[in-house]
Amino acid sequence: MKRQWLKFNGDVQDADKTLQKTCRRNPPMTPSSIMLAPWRLFQRVGPAIIVASVVLGPGSMLVASKVGCQYGYAMLWILLASSLLMISMTALAARIGLGTRNTLCGELANRFGRPYAMLIGVLLFLVVASFQSSNNMAVVTSVQTVLSSADSGSPPQSLVITSLILFNGLIVAIMFGLKNLYKPLEWLMKFLLLVMLLGFGANLVLAGTAPMEILRGLVPTVSWDVASGFWPVRNPEGQVLDPLLAVQGMIATTFSVAAAFYQGYLVNEKGWTVANLRQGLTDSVFGITVLGGCSAMIMITSASVFHGKLDPDQLRTAADVAGQLEPLFGRGATLLFGFGLFAACFSSFLVNAMIGGLLLSDGLGLGGSIDQAWPRRLTVVALLAGMAVAVFATTTGQNPVNVIIFAQALTILGLPLIAWSLMYLASCRDIRQVVKIPHWMYGMCALGTVVTFVLAARTAWKLWLQLSGS
Repeated sequence: MKRQWLKFNGDVQDADKTLQKTCRRNPPMTPSSIMLAPWRLFQRVGPAIIVASVVLGPGSMLVASKVGCQYGYAMLWILLASSLLMISMTALAARIGLGTRNTLCGELANRFGRPYAMLIGVLLFLVVASFQSSNNMAVVTSVQTVLSSADSGSPPQSLVITSLILFNGLIVAIMFGLKNLYKPLEWLMKFLLLVMLLGFGANLVLAGTAPMEILRGLVPTVSWDVASGFWPVRNPEGQVLDPLLAVQGMIATTFSVAAAFYQGYLVNEKGWTVANLRQGLTDSVFGITVLGGCSAMIMITSASVFHGKLDPDQLRTAADVAGQLEPLFGRGATLLFGFGLFAACFSSFLVNAMIGGLLLSDGLGLGGSIDQAWPRRLTVVALLAGMAVAVFATTTGQNPVNVIIFAQALTILGLPLIAWSLMYLASCRDIRQVVKIPHWMYGMCALGTVVTFVLAARTAWKLWLQLSGS
């Protein structure tokens, strides 16, 4: 009897200790803790916020506006599906990054040889350097939007070019002035995302929404003009027509395989280990949800204000969107949108160049951390290349269309190759023994890889029609 009592007493003490540990890990909910919960979550996440910042650039803003203007709320379900694919691919890259001792390009070099890693690095760098010209042009338009007025019109060209040069110089100074770059970069991207949420959210409130229409837009449907053809065609006049141009652009600017690949580096820069797997999934869900939420706000605003009232072809740049909003909402709302646009330009501008510099450096075997010398040097090369194209286009008035075509041609090979590489690494037994990859995540990423190949095939066919007809 005494022995049973001692055993019972010991069990009670063990249970009490377990309860105390649980309470320390999960303290009881109080009003103050509930109010602080979003801030604590905001502090815990980070890498996917940087990924969201590079994806949510001026290009994605323009595409979301054009889709909302052209289709209304009907394509919200495609944005939702693209966001889910991006969450899965980002979470997969994070797990692979935590499950290997090498960087992702280093791991590919070990398994396929250095030339394979070099190919991925060079392709991505050239894509980034080409599209960096678009980011520079977006900075030009955002400066024009903020500094222009009804009385004086657009600011002088010299002021715009000077602003562009100073902008690039500031980024280079920041990169080489900070010894440890990740933490300041993370907090800067968080701040810029908050600016975007404020700017786009204010315009959404002013636009007014139709909740039932938004819910209908989340139900998968295909509009008549989209169903009329899947592949680009050439009309009798020789023009190449793409019925899915805006829709493909929205998918490509939300489901960015290159940005997801970069997540495998960011989790290591953050200092996470295998013990942070759950935190990594939370980070991916939170960061990409913010990305999808910002795009949805822009699309819903455009659907509420422009659909059926404005030709989508009138929205050629993100600055055109701001200009169309001004007569409706006033100068203050336009300035808020302009600040959101500038935040999107700055975040995408910086991180896009860093992706190119880091992956080229790592592919060449020169270093895979943003705090090392060669990734920073090659990032500066990407910045200068994009700035040179933008300055040329601004001074001559020419559209750098050949640079964009070159970048599109590279994405045909580069992005499917990256998606396949992630899927291959996720299937390796030694990596799966270190980190568990859920079946749902692997299945979603497999679907995302198929989508990447399909988009690449459409882009290849469109380029063939353009080049063969010229």
